[in-house]
Amino acid sequence: MNRLEKRLSGKVQNILSIFFTAGYPTPDGTRQTILDLAAAGADLVEVGIPFSDPLADGPTIQASSHAALENGMSLEKLFGQLEGIRLETEMPIVLMGYLNPVLQFGMERFCERCAEVGVDGVILPDLPLAFYQKNYVALFERYDLCPIFLVTPQTSDERIRELDGASRGFLYAVSTASTTGGASGFGEAQVAYFQRIAKLNLKNPVLVGFGISDSTSFEIVCQHLNGGVVGSAFIKAQEVGTSAKEFIKALKQ
Repeated sequence: MNRLEKRLSGKVQNILSIFFTAGYPTPDGTRQTILDLAAAGADLVEVGIPFSDPLADGPTIQASSHAALENGMSLEKLFGQLEGIRLETEMPIVLMGYLNPVLQFGMERFCERCAEVGVDGVILPDLPLAFYQKNYVALFERYDLCPIFLVTPQTSDERIRELDGASRGFLYAVSTASTTGGASGFGEAQVAYFQRIAKLNLKNPVLVGFGISDSTSFEIVCQHLNGGVVGSAFIKAQEVGTSAKEFIKALKQ
């Protein structure tokens, strides 16, 4: 059981994950942002791997990814910034990004470096489940990395169970078919979707992403599932100089 599994097995409600983009807003701020979020009370952090064509991301995350690439951020630099971070925090760290940069880096090399610096899980939204099962299951197990898959409102119950079975740590429930950072808040359709997932009694905790921007939306997802992921709202807070402590305090109020 790695850090992510241990943390989420010990806390099954009101789980808060914060997403931010590596290398944004400053090229060397990744490590400090992680430490600030840990000190502020985040349960885990998702560090975004900048990519030139982030199709699922809305304007805020796209802009942060572009700026990070302009800042010279790369996977090599990201791993360098994470060296020794386990001497400072035990908060679970998940890397989230697209398959292309990882394949260019080399999948086995990527997994090995994750293990070396203390990364606990990986989210690659465009990694097909069948491709993962055929090629990478043994690799992720060798380096004790949690693969985390995504489901959407369009995903059938049977497929949700299949993706949950392949995931470790948690299952990521995308709240809407739109990109990140769109309209905040949840209507009846989203709530019905959350309730449908809850009734499946899945093996993993389920965290909701896309659309959580304040304490109200965070509270709604926590009423039905295990917690939520906040990304665009945190990046916007970074842009105006709001501290991690202030941001999380407002989110949890």
